[in-house]
Amino acid sequence: MQIERYETGKRMSQAVTYGGLVFLAGQVAIDAPGASVREQTTNILARITRLLEGAGSDPTRILSATIWLTDISSFEDMNAVWDAWLPSGHAPARATVEARLAGPEFAVEIGIIAAVGN
Repeated sequence: MQIERYETGKRMSQAVTYGGLVFLAGQVAIDAPGASVREQTTNILARITRLLEGAGSDPTRILSATIWLTDISSFEDMNAVWDAWLPSGHAPARATVEARLAGPEFAVEIGIIAAVGN
């Protein structure tokens, strides 16, 4: 089995595929720093969709999601966007925790593991 890396930088790749799985790095709202939790979540989920599609997957193939929030009181705002984005019947295993993120401009980070293919 071959390992494939996508959008690789010095320290990390944004996605890595191996053995029929795609592992996404934790995604933050690069295009919406400092925006509301809803706006950041929307930005992140668009990035996730793009990365999944580039690796031969899509949101219906997500197996596991880990979500970090800087303030757990924003859980419902994040979920409102998540629920509208995720196709019905395709809920992955998921954990959501409160944590300090890499920069104060980010309020949400999401990591994904998904199956590749159909």
